[in-house]
Amino acid sequence: MQPQSKTRRRPVAALSALAGAVMMLCAYGGVQAQAARASFLEFEAKELLLGDLNGGGPLGGSAVRSIASGPVLLGFEGPSQYNAASFNRSFIPPDTMGAIGASQYMAVTNGVYGVYSRAGAALSVQSDVAFWAAAGKTDANGDSRILYNSDVNRWMVISFAASVANIQIAVSDTSNALGPWKSTEFSGFAGGTADYPTLAMDKSSVYIGTNNFKVGCNPGSPSSNSFCGVSLNIIPLNSVFAAAPTVTNMKQFVTPYTYTASEPDRGYAIQGVNGNTSATTGKIVATSLLAFDNIAYNVSGLSAASSAGATQGAVSYLGLAPFTDPGAARQPATITANQRITDTLDSRISSNVYETQGKIITVQTVDSGSDHASVRYTVTDATSNAILSQGEIGSSSFDYFQGSVAANAGGRVVIGYNRSGATTADLHGDGLADGNVSFMARTYVLNAAGVLVATSGELLLKAGLTSDYHNGAIDGDTATGRQRWGDYSQVSVDPTDSNKFWAIGEFAREYNNAAGGHPGGTGGSRWGTYIAEISAVPEPSTYGMMALGMAVVGGMVMRRRRNT
Repeated sequence: MQPQSKTRRRPVAALSALAGAVMMLCAYGGVQAQAARASFLEFEAKELLLGDLNGGGPLGGSAVRSIASGPVLLGFEGPSQYNAASFNRSFIPPDTMGAIGASQYMAVTNGVYGVYSRAGAALSVQSDVAFWAAAGKTDANGDSRILYNSDVNRWMVISFAASVANIQIAVSDTSNALGPWKSTEFSGFAGGTADYPTLAMDKSSVYIGTNNFKVGCNPGSPSSNSFCGVSLNIIPLNSVFAAAPTVTNMKQFVTPYTYTASEPDRGYAIQGVNGNTSATTGKIVATSLLAFDNIAYNVSGLSAASSAGATQGAVSYLGLAPFTDPGAARQPATITANQRITDTLDSRISSNVYETQGKIITVQTVDSGSDHASVRYTVTDATSNAILSQGEIGSSSFDYFQGSVAANAGGRVVIGYNRSGATTADLHGDGLADGNVSFMARTYVLNAAGVLVATSGELLLKAGLTSDYHNGAIDGDTATGRQRWGDYSQVSVDPTDSNKFWAIGEFAREYNNAAGGHPGGTGGSRWGTYIAEISAVPEPSTYGMMALGMAVVGGMVMRRRRNT
C-alpha cells in the first residue's frame, strides 16, 4: 500500500506523531532498566542436515521462463537444497544472495554457489567449500554475501572463514565469475562468532557489519553463547580491488554490549549504504539495538586509499511509525500445527540499503499491529536523515517478509519479497494455492518529494510448490525445530542497463520423495532459489496511472508548502 499523506487531517497526523513519540520515549526510557531487544540476544545458528541425500534431485538450473511482455523479462531457478545436499552441505536456512554482473549472474547460498548466463543457463554449480578452496581458503561456514562493482567490473564475495570468528573475502580477477579468484581474511570477533556479516560498497569503501556472539559475555548466563555487541569494518576500495585483495588500512569499530543499565546504540545488523556517496563520508543505517526504530549515522575521514583515520558520527534515531517484530508467517498446511510456523526473523534490515538522488531507501519486515508480517519501506533524506515517506507492502490476507531493494540513479526502484497466507485459492491459475510461500516483487519510481510511486502491481516471480513447507521434518509429519526462512534476499541493478533489475529469493520446493519426483528421497521439504530479470520502466498503459499518482502527491506537497 502507498504511504498516507501527512498533510491531510493535520490533527490526526499530529496525534499519530505524538503517540509514536510517546512510544519511542517509553522504549528509550526502558533502555536504562532492561537489556537490548530480546530477539537480538538470541544466537541463530544455521542447521546442517547431515546425510540428507538428494534422492535424485536436479543439479542445474530449472527451465528458463521467458516472458514476451510485462515487467518480468526472464526467470529461472538458482541453487537449491537438492544441489547443496549432493555436496552433503544441506543447510537451513539458505541465506539467499546473488548479484548481476556484466555477463553472468552469480548466486551464493549456505552450502552451494552457482554461476548462470544471462539467459539462465547453469555455467557452474559447486559447493561453497570448493569455491573457497579455488580462491585459496581451507573452508567455508556460510553466511555469504555478494556484490558486483561495475566501476572496476569485478565481483566480491564474503563468508565465514574456517573459523567463524573470521570473515573471508574473495575478489574475482575479472568480470568472469567463473574465476580466477583471490582471497584474504580478517578477524571479525576474536574467540567468538562474527555473526550475520553484512556487505555494502560506495565510491570509497567496503562496509562489513557483524553481530558478535561469544560464551561468557552475559554475566547472568556465563556458559551460554551470548550477544557481545556489534562491529563495523571499513576497508578502502583500493585494498579490496588490488591485484590481490588485502585489508590494508582497514578500520574496525567495535561497540561492546555489557549487560549494564546503560548501553550505547550502534544498531544491529549494521548496513553500509550502497551508492555514489562522497569518498570522505560513509553512510550507515541499522535497526536500533534498544528500541523499535532505525538509526543512521555517518563515518568521516574515508578515502579509496585508507580508512585508518575514520571516525564515527553521532547516532540519529529516525522516528519510524510504531512497529514490533513480526510473528511466524501463515501457510495453507493440512496439518493444523504447521499452518503458522515459517520464521520471518525480526525487524532487522536484512538486505542492502541504497542511496539515489540524495535519498536513502531501506526495507525491513515488521508488524504494524495487525498480527501480519509486512515489508516496510522507508525513504530518508541522505543529509538530514529526516523521514520523507514510509509505506508497507502488506494486507490482512497474507504475510509479507524477507524484503530486499535496489535503486538506480534515475530513481527506479524494485522491491523483492516473500508472501504466504492461509488461503487455498488459486487466483493465479497455476494449480498452486496462492497461500504457498512464494517469491514476489513490485516496481516503483522515486519522486522529488521522496515518495515511492508504484509502477506495477504485485509480480509473482515464483510460486511455492508445497502448501506445507517444514524443513527438517518429513512429509506428513508435524514440523520440528525452528523453521528458519531467508535469512535474506537480494535485488541488484543491471550494470549494462540500469533500468533492469535482477532479484533472487527463496521459495518452497517440492518434497524429497516419490510423490515429489524424487524416488528414494528422505521425504523432507526443500528450499529453492529463484532469479528473475525485471524491467523497472512501466508499460505504456501504466504511465497514465503513474502520472496521476505523482500529480496527486505533487499537489499535496504544494499544499503543505502553502500551509507552512
